[in-house]
Amino acid sequence: MSKSSTTTKADGRAPIAHPGRLLKRELEARGLSANRLALSLGVPSGRVTDILNGRRSITADTAVRLGRFFGNGAQFWLDLQSQHDIAVIERDRGADIARRVQPADAA
Repeated sequence: MSKSSTTTKADGRAPIAHPGRLLKRELEARGLSANRLALSLGVPSGRVTDILNGRRSITADTAVRLGRFFGNGAQFWLDLQSQHDIAVIERDRGADIARRVQPADAA
């Protein structure tokens, strides 16, 4: 496993790893290209490239294909994407949501 370091963005917030980073490391470990993965999955190469570069989310369709290809199931990939999405929202809007939304017990 590779070492990771924490860097911050210009606004001082730590970046949140996109699931494409894990996918990229997996491809590198297996010696596979994005194009080869796309061919194996039966999807456009742009879809895989966009996921690897953090420009696209992993959809249910892509998760099923990745899960089948890597043998780890669709839920693994969907969970990675969901965790990423929640972390981004909590980082970017969590404080505002906490101010505006009261728990049901407090209402």
